[in-house]
Amino acid sequence: MSEPLQPPRTPWYRLISVRQLLFWIFIFAITHHFMRGADHFLEMTKEALGKYFNLRFVLIAHITAGGGALVLGPLQFWSRFRARYIKLHRWVGVIYLLAMFVSAIGALILSFTTAYEVNWAYAFSLQVWVSVWIITTALAYWAALKKKFVLHKEWMMRSYIVTLAFIVSGLALKFLLSVGFGSFEAISPSLFWMGWSVPLFIYQVVLGMKAKK
Repeated sequence: MSEPLQPPRTPWYRLISVRQLLFWIFIFAITHHFMRGADHFLEMTKEALGKYFNLRFVLIAHITAGGGALVLGPLQFWSRFRARYIKLHRWVGVIYLLAMFVSAIGALILSFTTAYEVNWAYAFSLQVWVSVWIITTALAYWAALKKKFVLHKEWMMRSYIVTLAFIVSGLALKFLLSVGFGSFEAISPSLFWMGWSVPLFIYQVVLGMKAKK
């Protein structure tokens, strides 16, 4: 008796759509552009680092690990890739979690130290932002441990929205400062609040609309 035919496996290059690939390239490009702007910190001199000199290793860890989390994040949401390479998906998730944790701890330290040299509103906006980042990622991990995978995906999406908000807000701030739209001290706190809260609100609206269908 002949063995049942196995369905053909999808070639690896078809696991990611063109739209998903373009999105990942976009994420990689803006992450690379943003991190290139921090290249001078690698000189590790007091002149280059300024107020960050005493916390230079914290700053470098924050930037490097954050860039890793940004690039790894999209791999978590590609369903065909996840279905075929489930173990790899889990390892990518663990690496994302570790990268996010290292970057978040660095950001938290900076928000309670050097951030106050700007003003308290700037420092507080960063403290809340990092707290939301840690909480959303922790809830995503908790949901995965409980095998609540729909909930896990939703919280991972929230975590990545907050991750992406760091770089989008940073680039937006850089642009606004270049066109003379206020000072760093004046506009950065409001922009940093909006950077994560508005996208999360929009995501909740989308989830609510899907739930009613």
